[in-house]
Amino acid sequence: MSATTSIRIDQTLYNQAKADAAAEHRTIAGQIEFWAKVGRAALDNPDLPVSFVAESLASMAEAREEATPFVPRSRPQ
Repeated sequence: MSATTSIRIDQTLYNQAKADAAAEHRTIAGQIEFWAKVGRAALDNPDLPVSFVAESLASMAEAREEATPFVPRSRPQ
């Protein structure tokens, strides 16, 4: 288990995190942590679209047995 720290954030940001957390089945803290990871990864990889970074991080958090296998749209002939 990792250590936790309390921080103060803007109420509007908290309310947005609460709404998104419910939609994404995360805790509010988990949602804010996810946003922080997306932001950090986006800054570290400015050549990648933020949506790609977010989707990649979300897929890495999925349990392997729940992941959808990759199926190419077209196969070389």
